Amino acid sequence: MITIAIPTGKLINETLDVFRRAGFEIPFNLDRRLIYSIPEDSIKIIFAKDFDVPLYVENGIADIGICGKDVLLEEKDVEVYEIEDLGFGKCSIVLAGSRDLEELESISPITIATKYFNVASDFLKSMGRPFKIIKLNGSVELACVSGLSDLIIDIAKTGKTLRENGLKILKIIHESTARLIANKVRYSQKYNEIEEITRRLKNVIDKKISF
Repeated sequence: MITIAIPTGKLINETLDVFRRAGFEIPFNLDRRLIYSIPEDSIKIIFAKDFDVPLYVENGIADIGICGKDVLLEEKDVEVYEIEDLGFGKCSIVLAGSRDLEELESISPITIATKYFNVASDFLKSMGRPFKIIKLNGSVELACVSGLSDLIIDIAKTGKTLRENGLKILKIIHESTARLIANKVRYSQKYNEIEEITRRLKNVIDKKISF
């Protein structure tokens, strides 16, 4: 049996849709259980927070998992195999604010609010300006709107939420899509089973077959 970690956040609906279209018998009326066994497909599903998926895979709780590239960039010290770019869940990690960077030249250090501490730190070092990072878990836009930070670094899909709060994208830092990842040891031990799952998912993504 292959254990698959599925994220409970922004990717959950697309992930479940892809698995269902690939022929996996995942119930449509899921309850609040965190672990589902699907013996007819020889798989077990665990539901985890987006940023926790790589940790469950790295530690062998799950053999494979789905997470965004944004998560892998942030959790850069987690050791997993990135098997496949699944292509869905497209979004960007962006630098955003209500003022252009030129208007902030006199501010030092510049304050950035974000959920992506490591991504922000790497990016800001490349800018060569003094900075301070405020790590948030809730609404990042609020930090900029309320004056807690000068700018934010966050995920944007259409930019609608930013615009509705008077913010604009100043720079796209990274593009992100859903990725299939695997535990390094389990990938070798269960290579054939994992590759079969990968093939079925890719067939759906590439629209080669229709279930």
